[in-house]
Amino acid sequence: MISLATARERWTSFLGSFVAVALGVAVVTMSALVLLSDGTGVPRRLAGAPVLVQSPAGERTGGVFAENPPWAPERAEELRRELAELPGVAAAVSDRSFYAQVPGSEQRKGERQGHPWSSSALAAYGLSAGRPPTTKGEIVVDASLGHRPGEPVMVLTARGPQRFSVSGTMDGPGYYVTDRRAAELAGGVRAIGLVLEPGTDATRVADTARRTVGGDGTVLAGAARDALAPRQDEMTRWIGGQVLTAMALLSAFVTVFNVSSTFAFAVAQRRREFGLLRTIGATPRQVRRLVYGEALVVGVAGAGAGSIAGVALAPAMTGLLIDAGFQPVGFEVGIRWWVPAAAWALGVAVALAGAGAASRRASRVRPLEAMRVAAVDNRPMTRRRWITGLAATGLGAVCSVGTAFAGADGMVLLVLGAAMGLTAGPTLLLPVLAGPLTGALTRPLARRRGATAVLVRENMTTAVRRTSAAIAPVLATVAFAVLITSAVQTTQSADTTRQAAAVRAEAAVVPRGTPGLSDAAVARVEGTALLSTTVYGGEGRAPLSAAGVSPGFERAYRVRAPRGNTVVVTAAVAAAHGWREGRTAVLTFEDGRVGRLRVTAVVDDAMPYQVFLPREPVRAHDPSALADVAYRTGPTPAGLPAGLGAEEVSVAAYAASDDAEEDRLVWHFTLILVTITAGYTMISVASTLLAATAGRTRDFRVLRLSGATPRQVLLTLAAETCCVVTLGGALGLVVAVPALFGTAHGLREELGLPVELAVAWPWVAGVITGCLLVATAATVLPARAALRRMRRA
Repeated sequence: MISLATARERWTSFLGSFVAVALGVAVVTMSALVLLSDGTGVPRRLAGAPVLVQSPAGERTGGVFAENPPWAPERAEELRRELAELPGVAAAVSDRSFYAQVPGSEQRKGERQGHPWSSSALAAYGLSAGRPPTTKGEIVVDASLGHRPGEPVMVLTARGPQRFSVSGTMDGPGYYVTDRRAAELAGGVRAIGLVLEPGTDATRVADTARRTVGGDGTVLAGAARDALAPRQDEMTRWIGGQVLTAMALLSAFVTVFNVSSTFAFAVAQRRREFGLLRTIGATPRQVRRLVYGEALVVGVAGAGAGSIAGVALAPAMTGLLIDAGFQPVGFEVGIRWWVPAAAWALGVAVALAGAGAASRRASRVRPLEAMRVAAVDNRPMTRRRWITGLAATGLGAVCSVGTAFAGADGMVLLVLGAAMGLTAGPTLLLPVLAGPLTGALTRPLARRRGATAVLVRENMTTAVRRTSAAIAPVLATVAFAVLITSAVQTTQSADTTRQAAAVRAEAAVVPRGTPGLSDAAVARVEGTALLSTTVYGGEGRAPLSAAGVSPGFERAYRVRAPRGNTVVVTAAVAAAHGWREGRTAVLTFEDGRVGRLRVTAVVDDAMPYQVFLPREPVRAHDPSALADVAYRTGPTPAGLPAGLGAEEVSVAAYAASDDAEEDRLVWHFTLILVTITAGYTMISVASTLLAATAGRTRDFRVLRLSGATPRQVLLTLAAETCCVVTLGGALGLVVAVPALFGTAHGLREELGLPVELAVAWPWVAGVITGCLLVATAATVLPARAALRRMRRA
């Protein structure tokens, strides 16, 4: 009861903790609901088949999302015939895909929307007008494209633009041609759909199919058929999962930090109160229980509000993730009611954990000592805080120095170590640093006439705990924002410089409005093109990114091009599969056929693909392959008609845009983390200053009795706030500088190229401005209300 009463009486002291817990639980609830949702469901193009058989998966490699290796052509046809003979099966249809696109429509990289007409029997939609294609020059297209039966249509394929006649339109996406034409344009078979006779039990057919297929595939029925969703969707969901997990973990961690700092400041303000409790007989255990009870009240209320908000906002959060590219189009969140319950329990636990250190400090207050404590903070630092702060600062300094000498992989860890060490260390040491730094910052105020400047200086230098408690979250946020955003931008800029320097070419021809370059576009370029495909290596048939190259590859990359029955691999692939120069590499191609090629060279892992093959076998095994880029090594610009879906740009421009989508996702991810951190910081700043202002009512009364006007009192508080935010922002920038310069130096040494330090100044300025606005509002508004109450009294 005492805990509930004190929490109600001192609600301003616990408001920040309440908001932090509520926000943290809301983020955890939303993240968990999205992560546990099923995804986009069964692809509409295959949803009409109750049972689907998928080819066996190859060896999975972390972070690589590729289609399963196709069956060998002979095995695919044999399996289809066996499945077609099963009881209750009306037809077994082999599914193939190839690149097809009407100019002006949109397609993602790697997407293949062309199919044989026979596979239309597997779709959940059918003809809306016209008839099926019967000749090589006919095609059925999506009705939403606006074409009518009988109209001519230009379709982009891997060979180049081809003219078709529309024989019919469909109620769903896709381009359908005759099976014979599809066999010329498509690769291997990865799925076989079973169309069942009316009234047939799909579960029974699936069980029979499993016995027939054995280890040569996976039989899918019901919701399990979503395993055949495009791999781009799987990759997008994986990226979104990393973002959501990071958001949830960061929210939980920062919530503990926020609650801990809020309760620590509240305990420091209430030393006399705890001393009085000890004087009338309260034991240390009872004092701890009092603080834990207050944390429990805040945790139960905050977590309850957060779990409800998380459920309500989950659909909106899903829409934002889809728009940002962290979830695939069509993704829908599912509500599981045990998720908010678990998040509520986690929120209560986090609140109790955050109050742990404060409760121990409160229990150590001695009765007489508390009665003798003055308003001035004489000893704001403990021995443990000294040791921890110096150790963290030293660790951060070591990591900062290490960034200047580490490689690219180690640099990421060192930057994170520097960010944590140089943020946590100075934050812990602030009580001892705040006095001298504040004195230096406010020295000019001592020379100004009037009492306002003197009051600002003396209030900040004497109330060390209050000043350091307000500076700490600003310092942490500015340092984190500067280090993370600047490190990401500097690394991305260095990677662009590296890619541009690695290629010797006059210009680059890149796709424009298409997922790749066709043979017709490549033929216009005097140079070399990288014909992108996927091969599956070794006994485990792990997916490997591969490119078919022409002899001009040697001039562009200064690497001998593979010829005939040979292959060039990167060092990581060679080590993983035991392929050395002169050894034989066994590769499964896009059509399911297996080839044995001699390794002629092992190249650096910085190359854009893992495997390099002659262009001819790639085109033979993957009729739908597209080139990602064609480098012009000749002096004459390429003549590129508009219908080819290609344009010529500088090599530097292509290097900047090559990983543009990945860079965009990384940058959005970075900004999400910075935004979450800044949001919690502003809550912490507002909570600290709100509690501090509520405890200074006696000071305001003394100032008013001394002749100060309400405007002068408010001006004094606003000036204190500006000094606090300025000092916190300056310290944040100072602690970030060593790691940033070390990062730029390390990248320059590793690449041997000029690397400029990039700082995201707009975001840094935004964070500091946000802290200033929130801090000023949290100080001036409650003070103004208190002054009004005094005037009425």
